[in-house]
Amino acid sequence: MKDFKVIEVKRSIFEDNDKDAAKLRDELKQEKTFLLNLMSSPGAGKTTTLRQTISRLKDEMNIGVMEADIDSDVDAATIVETGARAIQIHTGGMCHLDADMTRQGIREFGTTDLDLVVLENVGNLVCPAEFDTGSVKNAMILSVPEGDDKPLKYPLMFSICDVVLINKCDTLSVFDDFSKEAVEERIKKLNPNAKVIFVSAKTGEGFDEWCDWLRKEVADWTK
Repeated sequence: MKDFKVIEVKRSIFEDNDKDAAKLRDELKQEKTFLLNLMSSPGAGKTTTLRQTISRLKDEMNIGVMEADIDSDVDAATIVETGARAIQIHTGGMCHLDADMTRQGIREFGTTDLDLVVLENVGNLVCPAEFDTGSVKNAMILSVPEGDDKPLKYPLMFSICDVVLINKCDTLSVFDDFSKEAVEERIKKLNPNAKVIFVSAKTGEGFDEWCDWLRKEVADWTK
């Protein structure tokens, strides 16, 4: 017989965070604000994708962006140039955001007048996938240069996302070993309901489909 107790700390952390995330979603629903959690590896093109997205939607809805990084304010400064409201969140060394950190950002940011708020999460494919931020939907970006085998290496990330943008499709002629068919098949095997959209933040390819998806999701949430 054991004379000590085993405490599942990680499970407790996730359970507490999930409850907090659900509460935050309810609060956002009441104020009719759609929160999108955007994730990717560093360099996949999150900020460039946001710039292209904001330029297409800023006349239709009020948009804000919460930039999360371990340090620096480079991304927030870039977003402000688009005319959208932005705030920089420093995570103090943490490699992800959880619901409480997201709420702190929202409290400082002020979202009651915003239709769409994008949380640009810390760039990595591990920790952000484990924590519910309180977002309405999860999105991620996989860039062509990263390879079509990323879903095999980071299955949790792809399994929790509602939409996956395959970015930098303008480089397919260079990275000709990247298979659009293979990457979509691998994503769908993990997550049959995930929407996969092939885009280029540089040329605008695929952004009509991406923006249509966003319009519908925001409209459904805020009606």
